[in-house]
Amino acid sequence: PKALIIVESPAKTRTIRQFVADKYRLEASMGHVRDLPKSSLGVEVEKDFKPKYVTIRERAPVLRKLRKAVSEAEAVYIATDPDREGEAIAWHLAEALDIDQPRRIEFNEITRRAVIEALESPRSIDMRRVDAQQARRILDRLVGYTLSPLLQRKMKKRWLSAGRVQSVAVRLICEREREIQGFVPEEYWEVTALVTAGPGEEAFELKLY
Repeated sequence: PKALIIVESPAKTRTIRQFVADKYRLEASMGHVRDLPKSSLGVEVEKDFKPKYVTIRERAPVLRKLRKAVSEAEAVYIATDPDREGEAIAWHLAEALDIDQPRRIEFNEITRRAVIEALESPRSIDMRRVDAQQARRILDRLVGYTLSPLLQRKMKKRWLSAGRVQSVAVRLICEREREIQGFVPEEYWEVTALVTAGPGEEAFELKLY
């Protein structure tokens, strides 16, 4: 059996296959394979914001194909993109496909040298990156899922959506604008005098309250 390399896009499989010849089998995940459900919040707020992931419907056939490829492989290398999203996809693949010891590899360029060097130095999945991506995704859901329906009702536009960044920014702007509009100017004066106790004495400042 051959070792399996899983990348994100089919285009990469064709390019990498030229570098590894017939030593490896290449398959593509087509991006994310799991996500939070569309029909519910998908985040257990009372249980430390635990996310509930489901298989993306369009990716079910991809996962079936990958599951068969994993069962036939002597080792599995996950070569998703070298960023937080890629790390999260690698973790989701390992979870969804029950991969015991996934070998995470990454390369910033699709060249023979980069691919060979990556295969020679695999690592484990970086859960810090995964957690960072999950935090962003959960925040997106908590803000968007609760604010978007309100926004759509108020604006009477069903296509509007709220995000974790622009929603907070709009609130800060609105709060500052309310402070500006609510400011009541008051006239005040400060009176100070530079005085001395007598000729030749050091001067000091007095302030009238």
